[in-house]
Amino acid sequence: MFDTNIRTLVVVGAQWGDEGKGKLVDVLAEKADWVVRYQGGANAGHTVHIGDRSTVLHQIPSGILHAGVRCAIGNGVVLDPETVFVEVDALVRDGVDVEGRLYLSDRAHLVMPYHKLVDKESAASKAIGTTGRGIGPAYEDKVARRGIRVLDLRHPERLRALVEKGTAHANQLLAGFGSAKRADAEFTLAELAKLAPRLLAIAEDVGLTVHHAQKSGAAVLLEGAQGSLLDVDHGTYPFVTSSSTTAGGASIGVGIGPRSIDAALGVVKAYTTRVGSGPLPTEFDDAMGERVRALGNEFGATTGRPRRCGWFDAVVVRYAVRVNGLTSLAVTKLDVLDTIERIGLCTGYEIGGEFVEEFPGDIAELDGVVPRYEWFDGWMCSTAGARTLADLPAAARAYLDRIEALVDCPIKYVSVGTRRDQILETGIVGG
Repeated sequence: MFDTNIRTLVVVGAQWGDEGKGKLVDVLAEKADWVVRYQGGANAGHTVHIGDRSTVLHQIPSGILHAGVRCAIGNGVVLDPETVFVEVDALVRDGVDVEGRLYLSDRAHLVMPYHKLVDKESAASKAIGTTGRGIGPAYEDKVARRGIRVLDLRHPERLRALVEKGTAHANQLLAGFGSAKRADAEFTLAELAKLAPRLLAIAEDVGLTVHHAQKSGAAVLLEGAQGSLLDVDHGTYPFVTSSSTTAGGASIGVGIGPRSIDAALGVVKAYTTRVGSGPLPTEFDDAMGERVRALGNEFGATTGRPRRCGWFDAVVVRYAVRVNGLTSLAVTKLDVLDTIERIGLCTGYEIGGEFVEEFPGDIAELDGVVPRYEWFDGWMCSTAGARTLADLPAAARAYLDRIEALVDCPIKYVSVGTRRDQILETGIVGG
């Protein structure tokens, strides 16, 4: 993927998240010098398979599993300071050398204990289907200019004032929810005091560091969380996350100029999934949903929640291609469809008796859409042993060809299993 023309690449989810970005980042990281996470928080979950070992990463970039690759958490991430070191310590116990390879933006905002408490007690958060990890409240405080950044840990008096202000606001919210629970500023300060030395030891201006790396010709991989349809501006609002999940968010979330990003790879499943509430136009009925969920092990890596499943939606992915400026696609989990007799592919929607091919921004329209499908005969044989596109059944290749044509973006990778050798590269040139 990296060549003389592509030195900085962003990888984004082009559906509603859980597309398999971590696996692709893991493969691409072998040839990267830097892997940088640019948004989201501990609500993300990347399951990476190396040999017989599976590792779930929540906040640390997937590249940490490759010796010599440097990893950074950008300013666009809201960091859970407690759980990030639980993750680090687990990696060390597994024999992963983290020393001198993990960097943290000193501009990144921190998830406080009171953010988690507010998230868990909020009826609005429960309705949207958040993970309850404080991500939304932390972003809300960031935008409201009462957030706490890593660099604030260097200034104890300022930190105390900020924690007291944040705690007071959280308690006002909790009272408004009718909750009897309250946040405690002294508890929060005590926890931060324990963690501050480890956080500050890896804190720096990540944007400047990555800028210097780019100037030196380093291969830089930018890794996001969630999916394009969960973007706070471009997703199915209000059923979205609290950050910019699209490629545009990478520049802001790392602190580098948009012109320094050379290519954008969008990751999609061979079908569609989402977690929680919100529109899913191609959602299966119960029987097919259960079948595909079992075949694809569609349960959240972070929460274990079952994912809703549906046919591949070309309207959604075509929209993601546009808003991200995608230069190529990776299609994951093609093998999940190996035993499906008849496969649907959504080409457009009927809304109010009119056929549309562009994704609407109004969820009232999305609630009433009737998907239009093209139907494909299933290939009814295992694709797990395929190592090139030529090894795939003709019916599977026809399905992929049609996806490529409908979304107007070339497919660079196809995965047919969880192992690294089950990711097929198509041979297309460029990003």
